Amino acid sequence: MVRNRREQVIRKEAARADGEAKLGLAEWVRTKLGFTPDPVQARLLDSSSKRVILNCTRQWGKSTVSAAKAVHLAATQKDSLILVVSPCERQSGEFLRKAAGFMRRLGMKVRGDGDNAISLAFRNGSRIVGLPGKEATIRGFSAVSLLIVDEAARVPEEMYKAIRPMLAVSNGTLWLMSTPHGKLGFFHETWMNGGEAWERVKVTAEECPRISKEHLKEETGALGARWYRQEYMCEFEDTESGVFDMASVMAAFKDDIKPLVIP
Repeated sequence: MVRNRREQVIRKEAARADGEAKLGLAEWVRTKLGFTPDPVQARLLDSSSKRVILNCTRQWGKSTVSAAKAVHLAATQKDSLILVVSPCERQSGEFLRKAAGFMRRLGMKVRGDGDNAISLAFRNGSRIVGLPGKEATIRGFSAVSLLIVDEAARVPEEMYKAIRPMLAVSNGTLWLMSTPHGKLGFFHETWMNGGEAWERVKVTAEECPRISKEHLKEETGALGARWYRQEYMCEFEDTESGVFDMASVMAAFKDDIKPLVIP
């Protein structure tokens, strides 16, 4: 009797998921989660691109938007595996807390998967797992449906190279999200030279309807021009510790000079 009731619940949830999967993601977020995305957030949610890089101001809501996408995928496609990689365990935990809040709005029970400390398990077999940015802790995951790299500009290069193969078999989706942090690393390289495979989304503080002009004026004086451009205007700035700026360094390299050959 109990088993039959549980099977009925699972069938009902599967039917509901099939219907909800037909909604556009932005519309699903509005109707099911009670979160109204702004126009850029809605465009990002409805994107079908397999490779997305988001270069956005602080406090734009990138974690909220990506958590909504993760919960939608997990709830509507059974046996999905969503991985969230952040520079530290605390950030991954914050992401999972937002996702857990969305699960509660859907009337779902919030529980872990039993194997990973920072995780959410769904009745349909889907999981969302949060990982800190340490390469040694993430090997072993495979067939990832959605891979989200939060604060990607601060995630180590070796970590990024270790997680990309997880998408090979599943042909999963990869989102890189961050505020800039200098002109080095895979986030900067992908934004500048990643090619047409990447959908690039840039949102400055002046384009964010939730950040007031008064606050930005105050921040300009408090942070100084360089930090303001980086944190709020999404510009890749040279590191303060460098003797020469990156443009001068790159200008010193020439392709037409033959290498010195020592007999």
